[in-house]
Amino acid sequence: MLVRKSLQLVLPLLCSSLLASAQLLQPKTAFTRADSLRGGQPPARTCYDIKYYHLDVKLDPARKFISGSNLFRFVATRDFTRLQFDLFANLEVGKVLYHGRPVPFTREANAVFMTFPTPLKQGSQDEFTVEYSGQPTIAKKAPWDGGFVFAQDAKGQPWVATACQGVGASIWWPTKDQQADEVDSMLISIAVPKGLQDVSNGRLRGTAKLPGGYTRYDWAVANPINNYDVALNVGNFTHFSDVYQGEAGPLTLDYWVLPENLDKAKKQFGANVKPMLKSMEAWFGPYPFYKDGYKLIEAPHLGMEHQSAVAYGNKYLNGYSGRDRSATGWGDKFDFIIIHESGHEWFGNNITSKDIADMWVHESFTTYSEALFIETQFGKQAGQEYLHGQRRNISNDAPIIGPYGVNKEGSGDMYDKGSNLLNMVRTALNDDAKWRQILRGLSRTFYHQTVTGQQVIEYINREAGHDFTRVFAQYQQHAALPTLEMRVENGQLLGRWVADVAGFDLPVRLRLKGGDYKLLTPSTKWQPLDLPGATKDNVEVDTFNYYIGVLMD
Repeated sequence: MLVRKSLQLVLPLLCSSLLASAQLLQPKTAFTRADSLRGGQPPARTCYDIKYYHLDVKLDPARKFISGSNLFRFVATRDFTRLQFDLFANLEVGKVLYHGRPVPFTREANAVFMTFPTPLKQGSQDEFTVEYSGQPTIAKKAPWDGGFVFAQDAKGQPWVATACQGVGASIWWPTKDQQADEVDSMLISIAVPKGLQDVSNGRLRGTAKLPGGYTRYDWAVANPINNYDVALNVGNFTHFSDVYQGEAGPLTLDYWVLPENLDKAKKQFGANVKPMLKSMEAWFGPYPFYKDGYKLIEAPHLGMEHQSAVAYGNKYLNGYSGRDRSATGWGDKFDFIIIHESGHEWFGNNITSKDIADMWVHESFTTYSEALFIETQFGKQAGQEYLHGQRRNISNDAPIIGPYGVNKEGSGDMYDKGSNLLNMVRTALNDDAKWRQILRGLSRTFYHQTVTGQQVIEYINREAGHDFTRVFAQYQQHAALPTLEMRVENGQLLGRWVADVAGFDLPVRLRLKGGDYKLLTPSTKWQPLDLPGATKDNVEVDTFNYYIGVLMD
């Protein structure tokens, strides 16, 4: 996701802080039926597989009003007569049309249930259209809470964008609002007043003049796309373009910015985009959306990973709004929003978690991609230093994995703690070539798919030839860090892991001062560790690459 919403910086005392906490990351002790309707997979949702949308929306910036329709084209996965789609209750459903005729529907919270006149048979292909209108939710502080952003550019012209990760795309358009079933392709038609343009996902198929001085922009998305990535960006933009010669051939690069920022954009985008693509493709494989191209669009909010149409609002500064989140100096070497949000094209957009509880699949890998970018540019040591610096942002307050089926993320530690977890797996694997193959293999194996977190872990285990299940469980399902306890008895170093997970068995690097590290695997029971000559005072644990507690008795 995102910038992301959960980029929550918890900095040490006396350090400058930057706090960006998302609504979804706030604690919630009780869940309602509305949460289950939004986050669950009841029969009324799983009965149909969405194949195609045509979202057709007219935007009235002056009234902050939208109206239009969405066509749902689907395949029935079982026999049924009733299905669920989603639209926030502040937006009115005018009609639900099936074969051109209105059909009955009911609302419950932000879910809408429609009933077909005759049963649909498993395997049948069909479609319906939802007409709707209203004043959409206005985001209080996008992208950390969802909705529309109605702003103005320097000349006082409307500048409008959407950002809805977490809260859901149904905050502004009718859709099957969950991540497990991505639409295969779609057409996004946005009509805007004279003098404005819309830039959305995919490629511009054409424009059409409409009554009242409006122009409709038709954007075709050729690849599967998750709901929260679908975006409109409306303003008086200037366009420039480039081409990147990537692993899968020439990739079009299109940039849409406010005219007054054209020179800054050319400099900043030129310095960051192609190096970013080179790094991401080297580590993760070819850019996943060559058919739809790559775009950066200047937005009136900080940024968001909208597929093939990344929203950019970092004010043409390096760092995160001009600050180095790692406090190492390496974070000043790149534009955080370009690198991080573009990294989501691989993890989040190409590989999408079925449930938002597994959002670590998006955020841990993408946060890790920042360090890999530094490594590509400046060497492995620099990347490791950046990773170590990320720890200053970790809270260890709650599990990284959230509760399933209720549209709830886990702790914001999915970013920096998750990134450090992946680096520990790499360190324990002790084979960088194999690690790169694993990362690239993930993108290839789960290309354009929705997955569970467990699938990702099982893939890493299988390809690594080592079972890291208990390691992932400790860092993702528990807040506390594991502690390596050690003592020396009769000249023998003994050690054990103290962890929440039974049988925790992370391989760890130890050495005698001045010596070379050895990779050893303690268990949760006291056992001898093969480090001859160890004393209480000369044992060193690699806490630079391992985010763990250490206790020498």
